[in-house]
Amino acid sequence: MLNFRVLLAGAICAAGSGFAGPIPQDGPVHISPITQVQTANQGFNAWIFGFRNRATRQGILEATFDAAFDGITYNTTVIDRDRNQSEFTKSLWDYLDTAVSDARVRNGRRALADNMQLLNRIEQTFGVDKEVVVAIWGLESAYGAVRGSTNVIGAMATLAYDGRRGAFFEQQLIAALQILQAGDTAPRNMTGSWAGAMGHTQFMPTSFLEYAVDGNGDGRRDIWADDPTDALASTANYLRSFGWVQGQPWGIEVQIPQGFDYATAQRGNEKLPSEWATIGVVDMAGRAVPDHEAASILLPAGAMGAAFMIFPNFEVIERYNTADAYVIGVGILSDRIAGGGPIETTWPRDDRVLNGAERVELQERLTAAGFDTLGIDGRIGPLTINAIRTYQLASDIIPDGYASLRLLNRLR
Repeated sequence: MLNFRVLLAGAICAAGSGFAGPIPQDGPVHISPITQVQTANQGFNAWIFGFRNRATRQGILEATFDAAFDGITYNTTVIDRDRNQSEFTKSLWDYLDTAVSDARVRNGRRALADNMQLLNRIEQTFGVDKEVVVAIWGLESAYGAVRGSTNVIGAMATLAYDGRRGAFFEQQLIAALQILQAGDTAPRNMTGSWAGAMGHTQFMPTSFLEYAVDGNGDGRRDIWADDPTDALASTANYLRSFGWVQGQPWGIEVQIPQGFDYATAQRGNEKLPSEWATIGVVDMAGRAVPDHEAASILLPAGAMGAAFMIFPNFEVIERYNTADAYVIGVGILSDRIAGGGPIETTWPRDDRVLNGAERVELQERLTAAGFDTLGIDGRIGPLTINAIRTYQLASDIIPDGYASLRLLNRLR
């Protein structure tokens, strides 16, 4: 019988610190010169010396620190990856072609079948549908095949010292040291992505401390092992913690009727599915969607692509990754693993997403035309979507709020 126990990484969670573990009172901390880490990068050496002081003040034992940093080097590859991240310009449909490919669906159904007893117990214990757990496993590590082989301590130390988000990665590094100090894994086994995401379902260290569980009762939360038990149980615990409702959909593909007021398709406008049905928003078989919960209408490609009626579980998946493409990918993959079919509506494959410069230009042109986006940052958030809708209404265009190349060309 599986023994699901949440193991605390330390006895105390310091109020406001965000870190588990006791926090000693300020005072002199002895740094033994014998145990200083020496690398070829003198600036990195100095940073490690200072960080060791800060870490021990936050409850990290010198022995834990020294074991974790033994053999650590400055990782230039990690810095290159951080500074040269390719801009995400893949369209939703191109992303879904990969995320929900026939091979990934087939492998997901096999992973579900191979781990059915385990996943049934996880579903029963945490109240999270097993197909969703498997879908996240599939998108994060191809069902455990690609978990990352980068030394997490070295990567995050490098990023904390010389990266764009030093404070964030130092926080993650403290959390990683707390994980090691709790005995969940050994330094040599703490591997992951270049940015520090770890294990079968790619937990960041701070998320691990808060949500990881011991799924097999061995006293450790080992999300790195070939055995996926702890990782899958931890993922279910994460989703449960943010309010997952078992048996309810994340979203359902729906038909949009002629004459639909596209300005009502926004996250803040929620109605019961039966209310949406009175104005013609029904499932792809023409039936009213059951009244699971109040729902909003999502048009990820504007009026030209698929439409989804989305429920509170959509927001829960967003806590794992905020990108709509990711949430839809997890949702559709989980549906396919459970035996459902693919998205029925065709996508506007002759279109493409705007690149960063084009998004900035769109905001600039909207603002100059009198439709203020209240900021020029290249991000298509609610303020820009509202500006687009206002412009579309004034121009007698379907007000779907979609930032398309067609819209930019019209503004030009």
